[in-house]
Amino acid sequence: MNLPAFQTGQLQTGDLIQARGREWIVLGKPDERLVRVRPLSGSEEDAIIIAPSLERMPVRPATFDLPTADQPDTQDAARLLADALRLSLRRGAGPFRSAAHLGVEPRAYQLVPLLMALRLDVKRLLIADDVGIGKTVEAGMILREMIDRGEVERFSVLCPPHLVDQWVGELAEKFDIDAVAVTSARARSLERGLALGDTIFGIYPYTVVSLDYIKADSRRESFAQACPGFVIVDEAHTCVGGSEKGTQQRYALLERLAEDATRHLLLLTATPHSGNQDAYARLLSLLHGDLAGGPEAGDQNARRRYADRLAKHFVQRRRPDIADKWGDAGAFAKSMKADAPYTLTGDFQNFQEDVLDYCLGVATRADGERARRLAFWGTLALMRCIGSSPAAALSALRNRLGGMAEEAALAPVLFDDDGDELADTDIEPATALDREELAELKALIMRAEGLAARFEDDPKFRELVRQVKDLTAKKDARPVIFCRFITTAEAVGEALRAQFKKHEVEIVTGRLTPEERRGRVEAMVDHPNRILVATDCLSEGINLQSLFNAVIHYDLNWNPTRHQQRDGRVDRFGQPEDTVWSVMMFGSNSIIDGAVIKVITEKMKRIQQATGVIVPVPEDSASVSNALMQAMLLHSSKPRAQGLFDFGDAEERLEMEWKDAEENARKSQTRYAQAALKPDEVLPEWHRLRELLGGPDEVERFTRRALARIDTPLGAVGSHYRVSYEDLPKQLGERLAARNLTGTRAIGFADKLQPDVAHVGRTHPLVAMLAETMAEGALDPGGVEGKATLGRCGAWRSAAVNKLTTVLLLRLRFKLTTSGRKTLLAEEATALAFATGENAAIAQGAEALALLEPDASGDIAPPVITRQVDQALARLPEYDAAIRAYAQDRAAQLSEDHDRVKFATRGEGATTEVEAVLPADVIGLYVLVPEAN
Repeated sequence: MNLPAFQTGQLQTGDLIQARGREWIVLGKPDERLVRVRPLSGSEEDAIIIAPSLERMPVRPATFDLPTADQPDTQDAARLLADALRLSLRRGAGPFRSAAHLGVEPRAYQLVPLLMALRLDVKRLLIADDVGIGKTVEAGMILREMIDRGEVERFSVLCPPHLVDQWVGELAEKFDIDAVAVTSARARSLERGLALGDTIFGIYPYTVVSLDYIKADSRRESFAQACPGFVIVDEAHTCVGGSEKGTQQRYALLERLAEDATRHLLLLTATPHSGNQDAYARLLSLLHGDLAGGPEAGDQNARRRYADRLAKHFVQRRRPDIADKWGDAGAFAKSMKADAPYTLTGDFQNFQEDVLDYCLGVATRADGERARRLAFWGTLALMRCIGSSPAAALSALRNRLGGMAEEAALAPVLFDDDGDELADTDIEPATALDREELAELKALIMRAEGLAARFEDDPKFRELVRQVKDLTAKKDARPVIFCRFITTAEAVGEALRAQFKKHEVEIVTGRLTPEERRGRVEAMVDHPNRILVATDCLSEGINLQSLFNAVIHYDLNWNPTRHQQRDGRVDRFGQPEDTVWSVMMFGSNSIIDGAVIKVITEKMKRIQQATGVIVPVPEDSASVSNALMQAMLLHSSKPRAQGLFDFGDAEERLEMEWKDAEENARKSQTRYAQAALKPDEVLPEWHRLRELLGGPDEVERFTRRALARIDTPLGAVGSHYRVSYEDLPKQLGERLAARNLTGTRAIGFADKLQPDVAHVGRTHPLVAMLAETMAEGALDPGGVEGKATLGRCGAWRSAAVNKLTTVLLLRLRFKLTTSGRKTLLAEEATALAFATGENAAIAQGAEALALLEPDASGDIAPPVITRQVDQALARLPEYDAAIRAYAQDRAAQLSEDHDRVKFATRGEGATTEVEAVLPADVIGLYVLVPEAN
């Protein structure tokens, strides 16, 4: 039928139109001259924008073609099409618009930040959950929801450079978002070819940006002007504390971005309060001006306003909160921690004492307070290397020949500061050189060379071998061994290769680029017996939970939060194993480890037990270094080392600082305790979300059926499967290869899988592309290969019905209108079932779809199938009123769902009106013949 041409102003979201020789669905109108459309048989990737007034042929209304009896198919095809349609739709109509895009099944507690964000017109949150709880998932859900609601068209993630690639991967894998990495190394290639006046952030709507690249004075203002309206800042605590130039630049950038009161801003950190109250106030001030003055500022009304405002913008949960308050102890593996003391003997013990004597001689000769302080710091840095390994000792002693080291270079090494790039501090430092010490230094170097050559005799390494044997042989664990320095990691890794020849032992240090580190880790997936030796360049940036389930701390860290970060690489949301291990090694008679345990570790443990919070080392580095030096002298076995220096009241001052840190932690726990949302407010919405997503069983059922249809069935291997991507039809295989899915892979569909088995959910490329291919194979058979084509009708005998029953597979379209008058298309796959002679549906939704599942009880001859389908098509006009009424009822129910979520969040969020776009699309028609006929 040649219907009159549309005028652009007449087009509405959800309309079906004909243009360029095919049918399209209107997704929306960017402006009054343009229309965004998606092919009727295509996916979201095929969407384009057209200008109807410029089209060569007029844009006309279109109608959706009904199934025809000349293309019947089997019951398997009917079930396959029903699942493919559901899994391929990405524009959900429910209050969580993002549900269909999630590649991860969120836990109930992870919905809290999303519901808090929905309360706010401008989404500004500080998400300060513990390491490993899932802050990336929580932030990504908010971002995905805002995109799918049409409220966000561009965004930037700002993060330290070593996290850029991880964010790009997480956005693609878990949220179906393809973002561009912007770093100092990649920016030039991205800028190449841009027109004059264009910027990276104007051309690429989704970006993950290195903070170190964009913080520079020369880039900050231009980025602020082009910055998207939605920004996520990861490791936000690194932007507010300290007086270093880099920190000041980062804070200046965030302060500039926060000036735009309409910009959405999510700040993520596991350590929001470092003990520096001013830094914490700066962090909170980025969320809202009411939080700039601090909790004690002003009168009682001002303090109440502060508390009320903070409750809207701040969320923080600890691991115990998840188990106790949310009843979700299964979200994380059971954490088993153990100490592994060792005893130094012989040459290895004597070497520590002799190096300390050497350092004391340097400190004794130091002239003036600054020189004495530098001598102490140099001593601590050198002793730290000595305690790490003979290899690190040798490297540090040789580096010491290079001359003086400034305090600025020693501080990050001593106190494990969270620098811009952790790899910068895993190199042994040059600690200082006294002209009178040259001969003594060379003698120590020769001794270190001898100890390094006998590394396997080191009592510390022998204890490591015992621990690795216990973990790998008795606990079937795959350990990550964290070392403080590069040379230690290399020595440990090479020695372990000689000891564990049946294992794949890999070494990752700061000598490698971030891309090389990631590549070495990912290459271990094919080796079930694996051991990874790494420096702290991996304590952030690459999640290791899918490949490893144990951590051994070969070296004590002098910053307690770094131990937490190391453990958090494997002990985190998504760890498939039920148990993870953390082993802390230390020398029971080591003067270095003894000092650290006394001055730092024991104090930190006491505060953690009292408050549940790990606090960083106090910022007064002089008190810390003096207390450590004093403790080392006290732990020395040589009496002549006692009393050489007057450290004053260093120990008492440091104890007061630890007490202040504990008191601040207590106040923080009380003042900032998350009380905004309770489990009973969130759990109902979580259960509805799970129903909308479809569970693992449905995804598994579809994937098995789809692959069997195209003659590449899944191979069952115990509790999981193996899929051969190279055996797939060429077109599909090439698309998956572009997502790095090649060869034969182990896959599974459950929430928790064995290590090395890839989780496949509804947005996994395999499922998504299979669903798109099968749906397109029914609606546009010429667009797909071979057996991926599906007929849209059929008939079979069924014991599930006692009357002749017609099941209609439907695609419902809805127009969602927000209070901001933005209109969005939403779609839903469903079904209605009608008994012959009745115009009212006998089953709706999931109940009607379930009628397709029981296996056919008998075959029907092809001529009879054709007759049954033709007769059912003739009855379709009788069902129109019921289909229309069902679509309108669904629209009303969806409106109630949106209102319910708005009420649950008690927020300022937008209202949503839902209107059915009619007529509904009849995708499939199937006739079930009772056995008695």
